[in-house]
Amino acid sequence: MRRALDKMTLAVLIGNRGFFPSFLVGDARRDAQRIFAELGINTIMLTEEQTNYGGVETYSDAKIAVKLLKEYKDEINGIVVLLPNFGDEKAMSEAIHQSGLNVPILVQAEDDELHKMGLATRRDSFCGKISLCNNFRQFGIPFTLTTQHTCALTSDIFKQDLQSFVSLCRVVTALRGCRVGSIGARPAGFNTVRYSEKLLEKLGITVEPIDLSEIFARVNNLKDDDLRIAEKLQLLKNNADTSRIPEEKLLVMSKLFVIISEWIVANDIDTTAIQCWTSLQDTLGINVCSIMSVMSGQLMPSACEVDVMGALSMYALSIASMKPASIADWNNNFGDNRDKCVMFHCGNYATEELINPFMSTADIIGTTVGCENTCGAINGRMKAGPLTYFRLSTDDFEGKIKAYTGEGKFVDDELDTVGCRAVIQVKELENLLTYICNNGFEHHVAMNHSSTAKVLQEAFTKYLGVECYYHNE
Repeated sequence: MRRALDKMTLAVLIGNRGFFPSFLVGDARRDAQRIFAELGINTIMLTEEQTNYGGVETYSDAKIAVKLLKEYKDEINGIVVLLPNFGDEKAMSEAIHQSGLNVPILVQAEDDELHKMGLATRRDSFCGKISLCNNFRQFGIPFTLTTQHTCALTSDIFKQDLQSFVSLCRVVTALRGCRVGSIGARPAGFNTVRYSEKLLEKLGITVEPIDLSEIFARVNNLKDDDLRIAEKLQLLKNNADTSRIPEEKLLVMSKLFVIISEWIVANDIDTTAIQCWTSLQDTLGINVCSIMSVMSGQLMPSACEVDVMGALSMYALSIASMKPASIADWNNNFGDNRDKCVMFHCGNYATEELINPFMSTADIIGTTVGCENTCGAINGRMKAGPLTYFRLSTDDFEGKIKAYTGEGKFVDDELDTVGCRAVIQVKELENLLTYICNNGFEHHVAMNHSSTAKVLQEAFTKYLGVECYYHNE
């Protein structure tokens, strides 16, 4: 991963309104410092010396907050607004609006306690949150809500919301300025993976192409004793059992891995889409699947068949969950069970998610190029567990980027086949497939073992301006 996305920095702004107890702001500030630190989140906050208890109440407070936010604008990935009492909606809205920050915002309001409803201790955050959100709408500021309208800052449910919000911030940060490596031309017969670079550039995503002939030339010029080859060979062997593969094929794969990695580093690439057939098989006599599998396992995912939108889908899903993502075909019905289907690809899945993975040949492609020229495919079955699927697509006719997402589960029902495969179960799958077909989505989809569909939908719909359908929300 090119950018450091494992630890997010959040600005924490605490609302205050003077005729409510201000000491609650100080309590919230101390609790926030402790809780955010426990969760490994960097924080930027006003001090008690800068404003009353470190809160934002007046226009003067807002200006101080604006200065703080602008000072750290290059570090801030998101803003958390805490309302320990009603808060001043105008001052808070002004602070965020004038800062110019375009980052996700989480709004939390503290629970009142029934035995503390007197003037000295009541909060009224329940009401203040509605007022603040109304002001955010007036200012055109998008925001994210906690699961409950009010919740204790120290509660488990807020901590879960905070962790989901951090995932959301990672996705937004990662996608803005993302660089996709497009290696080779798409297969001539695959119109389905066509896309609009111009729509991606409008979103801040750059596609960097390279022709396979350049890659092949560099592979051929790489000497066998280059130290990087041994390193890549070990990565391939650690990724899956390679005992079925001739050493000379592993050497060629390792050389190709060196060249692809060198190009990725030189061009600050975050995710790749590779022409995986048939030029590679005809020229180098190998498959690139295992290399793609290793990179996906390193959270630098790689999509088959120069599916740039598939690569971006994998990248977003990996960032949301901080787990490897794989790309697959919506491939086969599963008998008469219409809520289950088979997901398949020749052999590119991240092996961390597979049962007993091993390197093999790609027998389907082998029917046309010879199986001996397809060494490098991964063979394995997805482990049972939670499933999130996600797909981005550019729609040139409507001039927009669109997406869909949802959740289900990987199941361990018996399946006798080869390659990388999974049986999944999704509620009302037939309706989802109808939506995919009617809206012109591709047959590829990113998937992994996580529960991050809501994070993805919120990140893309609210903060990245991409319409995202959530199946069975």
